[in-house]
Formats: sequence, C-alpha cells, structure tokens
Amino acid sequence: MSLALTDLCRYPIVQAPMAGGVSRPELAAAVSEAGGLGFLAAGYKTADGMYNEVEQLRRMTGAAFGVNLFMPQPLVADPSAVEVYRDQLAGEASWYETPLGDPDSSGDDGYEAKVAILLEAPVPVVSFTFGCPTREVLDAFAAAGTFTVVTVTSAQEARNAQWAGAGAVCVQGTEAGGHQSTHRDDPRGGLAGTGLLALIAEVREVVQLPVVAAGGLMRGSQITAVLAAGADAAQLGTAFLPCPESGAHPLHKQALTNPLFVTTALTRAFSGRPARGLVNRFVREHGPYAPSAYPQVHQMTSGLRKAAAKTGDAQGMALWAGQGHRMARELPAGELVGLLAAETEAARAAVSVRSAR
Repeated sequence: MSLALTDLCRYPIVQAPMAGGVSRPELAAAVSEAGGLGFLAAGYKTADGMYNEVEQLRRMTGAAFGVNLFMPQPLVADPSAVEVYRDQLAGEASWYETPLGDPDSSGDDGYEAKVAILLEAPVPVVSFTFGCPTREVLDAFAAAGTFTVVTVTSAQEARNAQWAGAGAVCVQGTEAGGHQSTHRDDPRGGLAGTGLLALIAEVREVVQLPVVAAGGLMRGSQITAVLAAGADAAQLGTAFLPCPESGAHPLHKQALTNPLFVTTALTRAFSGRPARGLVNRFVREHGPYAPSAYPQVHQMTSGLRKAAAKTGDAQGMALWAGQGHRMARELPAGELVGLLAAETEAARAAVSVRSAR
C-alpha cells in the first residue's frame, strides 16, 4: 500500500461505509481495533448525527477510521416519471398503511455542513460517494491531515479524481452490494457496469493513485486476487453485514444466506439509483418501472421500507448485498478481520509455492 494507507491499518482490509444505520460506531471500532480500517457512513444522517457518531467512535478506539460522505445530487429527474412511479407505489402505501414520502426534499444530504465539521475536527480518512469533490475541498482536507478517497466506477471517473487531488480511489466493480457510486446516473446506460478485475486494470493504466478494490469480496483468497491485480487494499461490505456489531436489520442479516433469496440484481426500485440487492417481491414488481430519480424515489419509499422492516416483511425491504452474499459468515467483526487476514496470507503463500514449482 502507499505510505499513507500503510500507516492507517495493519491489514489491507477496509470495512465499507454502509449507510442506513449498518456502519455503526461499534462496527467501525471493532474493525479498526482488529487491524483493518473501519468506516462510518454519514449518508442519510444529519450533520449533528454524523458528529455524534464520530465522537462516539473516538471514545471507542484510538485506531484510525474513516467517514464517508454523499456528494450533493442535482434534482434533474423528470417530474412526470416520478409522479407515475408514485402512482404505482400507491398499492404499497395502502398495504403497509403508511404514506409515501415527499420526493421534493433537498438532494444535498447536508454535505457542506458535514465537510465543515470534518475540517474543524479532522478524522484520519474521508471518502466520497456519488461524485468527486472540488480541488478546493480535497486540498482543504489534505491540509487538515485527512487522507481522501473518491469512489469511482470507471477509468474516466478515476482520472477526474486524480486531477481534483484525491489521495486514492476506491474502485467499485458491478459486483458490489448497495448503490453503484457512479458520478452521474445516466438512465440511457441501463443497469450495467464493469466487473472489478477488469476495472482495476483499466484504472491502473490511467492513474497513479493508490487503489482500494470493492465488489463482491468475501474471502481472503479474493483479497489476494485483487492485490495481485493491482489494488493496494480491499474494501468489504456484505462480509461485515451479519456481524453482531453491524446495525443491519436481523431480517437483512438472515436473508444473506436464506435459500429463499437466490440472486442479486441492480435495481432503481428503492432509491432511483442503480443499487445491488437481493431480489425480492418489491424488486421484481417495481424494478422494471422505477425511474432514474435519486433521491426522489429514495425519499418516496423510505416509509415503506421502514414499515416492511417493522412488520417483519423482508419482501418489502431493501436487502442490499453483493454477489458473494451466500458466503457471508456470522462472526464478530474483529474475529472476521483476523480470519480474512489469515486467509489472505495463506493464499499469498499458496501462490508463492505454485510459482516456485
């Protein structure tokens, strides 16, 4: 890893920042204490809520950790398409006895206030999702001693991040669970993406930045594979979902290995942006018709998802998961980091033996 990343954690293992309450201080602290790099997710939180979690995490560990921010999103969706989808969701609102949310709320996620807080009280790492900050912002974080990471899904996005002054890029393959961190959601592009190994190679050819690889990684052997492909570290999200420190709903944790959920798909059904999750009734019924409209669709379905979780109905929940979800292991986060590190070292040793023959 680059010097900056090497100084932050003992192992090249990064816990993905999973928004929606999953990446709690308890999870980030356990990962960082075990030698990985734990992350808090500031997305969908108020600036004060983010600050409180950061302070809680500081009390739990003296190890390095990161905070992830959502970039502001332009409200460019077709209002008529949003209204049509709203009408389609009327049956869900009736079924769960909860009103649909207001699609016209702000799309900035409190970005400016969160940046101001993190510059005033710096943390070791800040990463960004759904876009790239300005050079001014990235330079300000560098001056504050904060290492910055921009999540990218293409070589061009990686070029833009390098030009803007990012410290590293998190290269997200289409196998990754949750939202695809495209810098611009193009509805004409459909629900497709580039696989992780191909994307690492593409990015490595055009930028000189450290690379964190993300996308369906669940085992140490896969971590070894992406390191061999040119990554400096591996980021895992779904692998940490079933940990007791994770804030994921129990139904979400159970669904990862439940035979009822056999596959994942990219869908706009819950948020209006492509996101990979387990295929359930909601995805099947609404995915084909959901417009490219983030955060409007996210705001409309927020109450529905909460109501489904409250009633114990996994068929109406957003069950974000990567393609490797069937390999999920229900272990304490610190124990999982240690196991992944051991598996990585064993895979490296096995490759060395085969190479020596």
